Amino acid sequence: MAGVLSSLRYLLADFIGDDDDEPPFLPDGLPDAVAPVVSDAIHMLIDYQGNAYATLYVTRLRRFVGRRDVNDAMLGEIARLMAMRMSYQDPIRIAQLKLAELEAGGAPSHDVRRFRFDELIGALPAVVAEPVLDTFEWLGWEVRRRVPIRFSTRSRWGIRRLKIEAGLRRWRLFSVRYARERAWVERWLHMISRSLAKQPKAASAIVQTATMVQGYGDAYRQGLTDWHAIIDGLAKPTFDGVLALTDLAGAVAEARAVALPDPRQAALKRKTAEIRARMPSGSSAAAG
Repeated sequence: MAGVLSSLRYLLADFIGDDDDEPPFLPDGLPDAVAPVVSDAIHMLIDYQGNAYATLYVTRLRRFVGRRDVNDAMLGEIARLMAMRMSYQDPIRIAQLKLAELEAGGAPSHDVRRFRFDELIGALPAVVAEPVLDTFEWLGWEVRRRVPIRFSTRSRWGIRRLKIEAGLRRWRLFSVRYARERAWVERWLHMISRSLAKQPKAASAIVQTATMVQGYGDAYRQGLTDWHAIIDGLAKPTFDGVLALTDLAGAVAEARAVALPDPRQAALKRKTAEIRARMPSGSSAAAG
């Protein structure tokens, strides 16, 4: 009940424009070369979710600002890719983008996007979504089937519907999807930090793994599953000293090259096992 009341409070605050949080400033010590990327990201995330969400982005980025082992290029990529993941696509975001196109003078358009049913339910507050998903699973209903959703600016009703959908952005903060995305971003940042400490030469490759997780639907799920397979099978064991993998960047590139849209991950699993078989195990030398 508390979660529902909080969701309603934030939802109503969004409708009436009540936002007590101030927009964040650029982090102190941010290199001039990276400032445009971060500035664009802040403005985009304010539009996506609000001032507090953009502040979370700046807080996360501060971990890497001013570090001697993070050059401007790497910091810029962390800033860019983190903003990309923090603005993940869901029906609310697509509605926002369609309205923005129209406001910018774009021609009226009509798109149909296909979301997984569990993905749509996962956009609801967790206190509602989790019981629904549990019930469907208990009944044996297929929650992975794709559902067509229309996004249209060709009629007044279509535009009104988009405004209603876009106005529900506050629900994101209490959704199943948001909780998963937040955990993923934190783990990605943690793996970057571990790479900088254990295998600095592989840090850029770990940063770029964020590009594996994009979009929505089956492609998003596949990319997320493959990302965890590579991190759990190669990166984390190397950082833990369990796997004596001296060229983690090369291993990640090998694994990514064979990752296919295959729910069984057959090729990726074979490649990961092949890489691990080439290395002696039980050595702390891999930790550097």
